[in-house]
Amino acid sequence: MPTLPTPPGPPGTVLVTGGASGLGASVVEVISAAGGWPLVLDKQAPAFDLADFRLVDVSDSEATEDAVRSLAETHGGLDAVVAAAGIDNCGPFAKVSTSDWERVVKVNLFGTAAVVRAALPYLERSHGRIVTIASTLGLRVAEDATAYCASKFGVVGFTRALAMELAGHVGVTLVVPGGMRTHFFDGRAEQYRPPDEEKLTPPALVADSILHALTRPRGCEIRELVVCSEEEPSWP
Repeated sequence: MPTLPTPPGPPGTVLVTGGASGLGASVVEVISAAGGWPLVLDKQAPAFDLADFRLVDVSDSEATEDAVRSLAETHGGLDAVVAAAGIDNCGPFAKVSTSDWERVVKVNLFGTAAVVRAALPYLERSHGRIVTIASTLGLRVAEDATAYCASKFGVVGFTRALAMELAGHVGVTLVVPGGMRTHFFDGRAEQYRPPDEEKLTPPALVADSILHALTRPRGCEIRELVVCSEEEPSWP
């Protein structure tokens, strides 16, 4: 008889950045439903009840690291981190201001690194897990998306190197979503909006894949996941 896999346990105490809306809020929801304790970092307060929350802009690395340590110490450590905070600023490279361009990289890449850096001592103690959020535009490029592509390509490289560095100590999963049905595309010029938002992936489906990665038995890691609509134009 084949050995049956161990049923997944609850995800434990999970820190989610960008957890007040979009993909992050969906991750918070699935963690709660699975019996876990989601903790949130965001620049806006969540509109729902959860275990704890810190107001912080993840483009500020020092403030982000302080907020991570505060939550971890308050709740006796961390079992996982999901770095879901992300922004974009579309436009031709020469027409996007230096501050706007750099802010995309600070939030998407430096913010991810700051959260992981501060959480790592706690995750090493718990043999926990890290989930980073890249994008199909971290593997493919698009016109007028230099800041976003640079940041998400950076997340891919950072995560792959981190997985090698932490192998056997902390689990590391790279999640690569396609376009999702969130407020991410709100307020954009028409040429930067999806032609049919109904064809985008519901964030709850991506969040469910993240929960799956977080709840694998010890010794089994999902290293990379691409989750997208069957008609995602940026994949493959």
